[in-house]
Parts: sequence; C-alpha cells; structure tokens
Amino acid sequence: QVQLTESGGGLVQAGGSLRLSCVASGRFFTRFAMAWFRRAPAKEREFVAAINWSGEETVYADPVKGRFTMSRDSGTDKVYLQMNSLKSEDTAVYYCAGSRGSGPWIVDTDYEYWGQGTEVTVSS
Repeated sequence: QVQLTESGGGLVQAGGSLRLSCVASGRFFTRFAMAWFRRAPAKEREFVAAINWSGEETVYADPVKGRFTMSRDSGTDKVYLQMNSLKSEDTAVYYCAGSRGSGPWIVDTDYEYWGQGTEVTVSS
C-alpha cells in the first residue's frame, strides 16, 4: 500500500514563496508518476503540475507556469513543489497524487493514490 503525505503549507504574503513536500511510502515510488492538484474554496479540484517517473519530464497548468517548479528526489521518495511569486488566487488545499506508470498526466482520474492535502493561504 502506498501512502502520500504532504507538508510545507502555510500562510504567506503575496509575492512570497513556499515549498511543498510530499513523501511516499511504498517500494514502487521510483516507478510512479506524480502530480500536484489543488482545490480552492468553493471550486473544483484542478491540476497544478506533474512529473514523470524519471523526473525528466514535467508539465504545468497555465496559471502556474514560470512560477512553480516540480521536482522529485527518488533517493528520499519525495516530490516537491517550489512556489514562487505567489498570488491570492493560489490559495487552496494542495494535494499530492501518484500512480504507477511513466506519466506525466494532468487528469486526476489517472492517479491512484492521494495525500490528505496541505493548506496554502496567500494574503494580499
């Protein structure tokens, strides 16, 4: 069984930065595609960023391109989301997701495993 646990959320002023982390338990992490999604208050969950199993390919949602960077460290079974130049519209609960396979995928139904989420609040 694979478990994903996010951390790093918090309150930050607009223009600031945060780095989210997601640690995976389970022996097959290195063969997993991983992603970040978010759900803002009163909105549907939306794709943020994804990375393939090798870490060589990433894809980003248009609203975060150029500001967010996703990476992975297979040695520690972690993925990261570096968020810079944060805006109030980035306020959301951020979820880490993973699935066996190469990826990266941008549709939430492609992912088998989900974390509980970490809350990010950006004050303007």
